[in-house]
Amino acid sequence: MKRQSGITLIGFVIILIIAAFFVYTAMKLVPAYMDYFNVAKALNTVATQSTSGNMSVEEVQRQLDTQQLSQYFADEDIQAKNISVLTNPNGGSSLKLSYDKKIPWIYNIDFLVHFQKTVPLKLQSQE
Repeated sequence: MKRQSGITLIGFVIILIIAAFFVYTAMKLVPAYMDYFNVAKALNTVATQSTSGNMSVEEVQRQLDTQQLSQYFADEDIQAKNISVLTNPNGGSSLKLSYDKKIPWIYNIDFLVHFQKTVPLKLQSQE
């Protein structure tokens, strides 16, 4: 008598359920991370432009408010108030983005994801 080997139908259904769980979770979380990576790209672009052009703090904030943010993403959770220009103790400045995103998952269960990005700036001295 020959013994069969392989997966049973019940085993296949269990594996399928587990795979569907992870795929559904990824479908919910990936867009939030894609928005974050686009915002990080925008911050790096502004930081690069401020380094080459020696922009003031006000010019950096104005550029973020008007152009850069709208070009890279359309997420209502990310607003100008989430972006700040910090002065470092060593005399330099940094552009900091910090925001939370609430992502509905199943029924009354949500994911709360915190994003934070800081990029160094070279600003003109204010005299």
